[in-house]
Amino acid sequence: MADVAAPPPPPQATEELPPPPPQGTEEVLPPEPPLAEPPREYAPAEQEEVPPPPSSAVTTTTAVESELLEKPPPAHEEVVVSVDASKKVEPPAEPQKVPQSFASFKEESNKVADLSVPERKALEELKQLVREGLNTNVFVSKQTPEQEAETGEASVSAGEVSIWGIPLLKDERSDVLLLKFLRARDFKTKDAFVMLRNTIHWRKQFGIDALVDEDLGDDLEKVVFMHGHDRDGHPVCYNVYGEFQNKELYQKTFADEEKRTKFLRWRVQFLEKSIRKFDFNPGGICTIFQVSDLKNSPGPGKRELRIATKQALQLLQDNYPEFVAKQVFINVPWWYLAFYAMINPFLTQRTKSKFVFASPSKTAETLFKYISPEQVAVQYGGLSVDNCDCNPDFTVSDPATEMTVKPGTKQIVEIIIYEKCVIVWELRVVGWEVSYGAEFVPDSGEFSVNIQKPKKMSPLDEPVVHGTFKVLELGKVLLTVDNPTSKKKKLLYRFKIDLLGD
Repeated sequence: MADVAAPPPPPQATEELPPPPPQGTEEVLPPEPPLAEPPREYAPAEQEEVPPPPSSAVTTTTAVESELLEKPPPAHEEVVVSVDASKKVEPPAEPQKVPQSFASFKEESNKVADLSVPERKALEELKQLVREGLNTNVFVSKQTPEQEAETGEASVSAGEVSIWGIPLLKDERSDVLLLKFLRARDFKTKDAFVMLRNTIHWRKQFGIDALVDEDLGDDLEKVVFMHGHDRDGHPVCYNVYGEFQNKELYQKTFADEEKRTKFLRWRVQFLEKSIRKFDFNPGGICTIFQVSDLKNSPGPGKRELRIATKQALQLLQDNYPEFVAKQVFINVPWWYLAFYAMINPFLTQRTKSKFVFASPSKTAETLFKYISPEQVAVQYGGLSVDNCDCNPDFTVSDPATEMTVKPGTKQIVEIIIYEKCVIVWELRVVGWEVSYGAEFVPDSGEFSVNIQKPKKMSPLDEPVVHGTFKVLELGKVLLTVDNPTSKKKKLLYRFKIDLLGD
């Protein structure tokens, strides 16, 4: 990096940016994700298609999008979206496109019937090697009685070998597990068998089964945590490296070899608990969607962190094959992007296809491509709040509607009410810098009722606004967002109706 005198600024118009370097360079980088996989040769995958947002109660009754795409909107143009509160219909989904500059990784099927002939042959060959290994006890760890006492693991007899709770060769779940090792070694059967054997030996030596139940404290619960699912059902794991800006936490975690060893054990324990929630059934979910937040991430000068990261990365690459569906890096600093732009030509297609990079201004937009807003944590632009009673009317199972508020445009969401009820809603504009207001307009022609006078919202305001109104006559609730800025804004909202008795 010393020979790069003036790195270029970060790209401003792309969500997916150059991916991380191969293994030999991680010691000069910020922390790698806890499930990073080693790069390997792979044919370009199909272009990934991201599913549209989930259904909600929204019906668009005006068509202005095509005109807005052809010419800049005039100042304060009004765009009205009408919603029938009594119906549940498919929303008008905005097109979700992955940039064409990258071939996005497409998860392979774990169903034997979907495998190619060479892949099925490799799987049968691996199963035969495993069968022979079980009969000859090659999976039994060569430990002394003293070592077995220390690790809490005793030698097992033939036919009793399990990994992640899946007995080898007992049922079709074993095929799913073996496919992970095959794919990690490009379907080279002998290499996959050696990896599997070494992993089983390592698990015994590391004392994995005892580690799962060990109390390692909760100091790092804000550093790595699970929150929600992506649009394909993968659990989402967040890695928040900025937490290590806390000097006390950093010293407590990495100051010496003993502390780094405890950190490594905590990291493995967290991963083991996550994996054991998978059922490993063919066609099911058995991979994790990872989000790594690099905001305020310690730079490459932190020696202790580099050592711990390198140890963890090597261990995870050797013993946890193919457990990552996608790696999304958010709040990426410009110097990180500049470095990857230089090494991008040297990376394999498979490695590049699994990684997505987003600069701070593109973080929420990029996450929404893969995770619906109601599943994205509030601090990352979404609507999901864990362990909070601040708005018990909504949960992650309540779908939100996404729309774009174009520059110089006033967006009005018109919710038509046909019965007496109490309506509750929540709304956010990512980044705000807009005016928000709400009113009720009765069908009788009487004066409208101000629910929320137009208020200029700043990025420092509460990320999500909540509203409620008791409707005693037919009419419509208008939620208005006025965007005076030169930037388009992402609007999210959802509502519920509680009918009143006569």
